[in-house]
Amino acid sequence: MRRIFGTRIFTRWKEKTGLRDQSLIEAVKEMEKGLIEADLGGYVLKKRIGLPGRGKRGSVRVIVATRRTDHWFFLYGFEKNEKENISKKELKFLQEIATEFVNMDDEKIGVALYTKELEEVFDGTKEK
Repeated sequence: MRRIFGTRIFTRWKEKTGLRDQSLIEAVKEMEKGLIEADLGGYVLKKRIGLPGRGKRGSVRVIVATRRTDHWFFLYGFEKNEKENISKKELKFLQEIATEFVNMDDEKIGVALYTKELEEVFDGTKEK
């Protein structure tokens, strides 16, 4: 069963930009089909997502940790007009975090949800 999560930092950023949970769900579906902007290594993918009313030209970039199986962790996001790309230092840090997230078992995920380090993204068919 596919589960999608956002880190606390990502979730705050997502709310400021107006990015919707449904957009994250659609992005994961696309990534499952291999539609990504870049595989940055170390379980880290970069994906472009259009904002409501702006399309992909006025889009955001998101950094996702995954083994491309059932867990997808949105770690970081930025608007293209604010930042062209992440630095090598940022990438190294994100790869370290990604490794931690993709190796979490259900118990650790449960603790992270309880402590609000992670927030689960729902498609509206399940109750939060």
